[in-house]
This record gives sequence, C-alpha cells and structure tokens, in this order.
Amino acid sequence: MFVRRRRPLLVSVVLVAGAGLALTACGPDNTDAAGGSTAPATTAVAVTPSATGAPATGAPSAPAGATGAPRTSAPATGAASHTPSGVSPSSGTRPDGGSAGAAARPCAIDSLAIHATARAGAPTQWVIEVRNSGTAACSLSSTPGVDLGNSTAADRSKNIKPVLASGTARFAVPAGQSAYAVIDLDPSGATTGTVPGINELNVLVDDDDTNMPLANTRNFPLGSGARVLNPQMGIYRSSVAEAVTSMAAAPN
Repeated sequence: MFVRRRRPLLVSVVLVAGAGLALTACGPDNTDAAGGSTAPATTAVAVTPSATGAPATGAPSAPAGATGAPRTSAPATGAASHTPSGVSPSSGTRPDGGSAGAAARPCAIDSLAIHATARAGAPTQWVIEVRNSGTAACSLSSTPGVDLGNSTAADRSKNIKPVLASGTARFAVPAGQSAYAVIDLDPSGATTGTVPGINELNVLVDDDDTNMPLANTRNFPLGSGARVLNPQMGIYRSSVAEAVTSMAAAPN
C-alpha cells in the first residue's frame, strides 16, 4: 500500500517541473531585472541628396563605405570682360569722326611733330601729319586750323580758308602715333583759274585757341605756281586713306 501512494506523487512533481521549463522557453529572449526589454528601438532615416549631391541640411552623413551618386561642384564663374561705354574694341574712332579717347588732355605743342607734304599722285592735295611724340595720349580739335596766303603779305586778313568736312568731336592721338588731315587746294581739277599770289600753307594743329595760341601756327611753302581754287579739307583721321575719304566728303 505504501508503494502505490508514492508513484502518483512523483508523477506530479515531474509534470510541474516540465510545465515550468515550457513557460521559460516561451518568454522574451532578453529581459532585465524588472522584466523589460533591453534591445533599443531603431528608426531608419532616409538621406535625400541635395541638388549638388551633398546631403540635405540636417540629414545625417552617409556612413563610411556607402555608395551613391558622386558629389559634384558647380564650376566657378569667371569675371566677365567689360568694355567701357562708348569705346569700340575693334576701332579707335566713332561714327562722328571723333576718337574713342577724345577725353584725353589737349596736346601741347612741344610734344608734337608737324609736317605738311604734297600727296604723291595727287599734286593739288597736301597731307598734314601731326605726330604725338609724348608719352601719353592727347587730343586735337576735329580739324586743324588752316589757311592759305602769301608769305610776304603784311595783311593776312585776306587769306583763304578751306571748306571743311563735318566733325565736332575732338580727336585723340595715342602716344607715338599720328593724326592726318588732307587738304585739296583745287578739287575742281580745272586747268585754268587760280587765286593769285598764294604760296604758303599755314597750319595751327589745334583750332581751339583756348588750348593752343595762334603763335603756334606753322608755315609751309607751297612753291611757285601752286593752284588754289575753292580748297576743301577733311577732319583728322588715323590714316592718310581715311583722311582722303573725309576730305572728299567736304561740301563743294
């Protein structure tokens, strides 16, 4: 009888122990002393690249070794070239016949070399050349002051002045360069008729007497037999060819 009572008790103990093990196996893998979970919650963060490929402001940096679109930098913008207003990069003159550098100081007579010579192939035309021998640009009036007369006459009031081509702007002459004006003593080409006694060409390179006094007039002999009839003259230009074109545009 005693043996029969112990066998059910042993079976009950085994059943209780097995149930405890089953409950332990079904619990959470990691628990702290209070029974809570110790694994931290994680949040996935999406990184949106900016327009230049760099992460947007406030976004975390991509981890080392991560791959993605390469970062690019916008090309540096160079300084734009600038051309001052009123100045042409390809020409030193303006349509009105003046120079782009006409704001230069007036030329001083001691920095100029002045010549007047008959133009080859055109015996009635003379070329007036004014060379700037100074170290900086200077300006002249649009045309030289010119008249024609007799070198021995006491009265110069009857000297002849040429008809001028239009032009009002001052003409700048760069250092080491020349300005040219052409005068035609007889543009008519007539074989007869002339003003008697004319043998001298008088040139004041700047016709503005506030810049250059009349005492700076230069005199060039024309030689005997010079034909002078209704002379005309062009404005200062940077070459003889352009000066001839300007002279031809003077009113007859």
